[in-house]
Amino acid sequence: MRTLGLDQPEPSITHVPSARSRRIWGMLVLVPLLVGCMIVSMGAGAMSMSPAQVVSILFAKVGLPPLATFSDQQAAVIHAVRLPRVLMGALVGAALAIAGAALQGLFRNPLADPGLLGVSGGASLAVAAVTVLKVHFLGLHTQPVAAFGGSLGAILLISSLARGSGRTQVATMLLCGVAINALCLAGTGLFTYLSTDDQLRTLTFWQLGSLSGATWESVSTLAPLVLVCAVGVTLLCNPLNALMLGESNASHLGISVERLKWQLVTLVALGVGGAVAFSGMIGFAGLVVPHLIRICLGPNHRVLLPLSGLLGATLLVLSDLVARTVVIPSELPIGIVTALTGAPFFLYLILRQRRLPVS
Repeated sequence: MRTLGLDQPEPSITHVPSARSRRIWGMLVLVPLLVGCMIVSMGAGAMSMSPAQVVSILFAKVGLPPLATFSDQQAAVIHAVRLPRVLMGALVGAALAIAGAALQGLFRNPLADPGLLGVSGGASLAVAAVTVLKVHFLGLHTQPVAAFGGSLGAILLISSLARGSGRTQVATMLLCGVAINALCLAGTGLFTYLSTDDQLRTLTFWQLGSLSGATWESVSTLAPLVLVCAVGVTLLCNPLNALMLGESNASHLGISVERLKWQLVTLVALGVGGAVAFSGMIGFAGLVVPHLIRICLGPNHRVLLPLSGLLGATLLVLSDLVARTVVIPSELPIGIVTALTGAPFFLYLILRQRRLPVS
């Protein structure tokens, strides 16, 4: 056997950054980016404000000295309208992106997103039903509660259908999700056909997504749901990494695969159901964002999950900024903006995959 002599150089070892260092560097980039986008978004609109004025208004609320002068009207617009809207966008974007990353890990399929489990379809059907049938048992909260109940009911139905012989088949769950989602969308179409002109306008705008109804009350209701979803899914990063090796290998490593599936499905329903309830149908956020993080920093869920939340929040805040400023004084549905940006990127991923050499 050939051995290295004392005068021979040792082979070079390529330094691979650890998951912790990649997560730290990613946060050092994405956290300031998110904060900056939120400040710019709060200052843009019919009443324009500079970033210094926005920061000064926020500083004044906590007793810090201002950086620039501002009027009482500007402060009122920030506190009552724009700040809750920006926070709502960040919460919804984080929930959709983290849920997308978790489902892609669960299905071991990079094309999985929250819509595959019928979450969006169930919420859409419930909202269409209460709107057309004129159900107003909770006043202004009727639509959000109905959307959350519809999404949770759909995902529980899909999970029960996919369970057999004491196990939940992931492939069966995926197929059941497609079928239930199609049925829910068909029901939504039927209610849309039966709706009046005013009801049709409401349903169409909700199905395309919007953050225009954001209030402090809705933000305070959604925040705990997204927090539980984000923290719960992130705590499951190591089992998700083991699941990437296959269910049998994950079981040999001591992972309770069935419990992991139910935990992920429940957390995704909680986060995405709450997000859809308050923002409507917003596509591609849960599909595109995890891909961007995975391409840049790798597939380790210890890095992928938290950074997907930060990037998802940033991209949705920017999408909402475009939606409400590009056609002032009108407003585009945010789902149109995310689709216009997400669909080309999705096509790019497909073409990029075709160009990769087959091993």
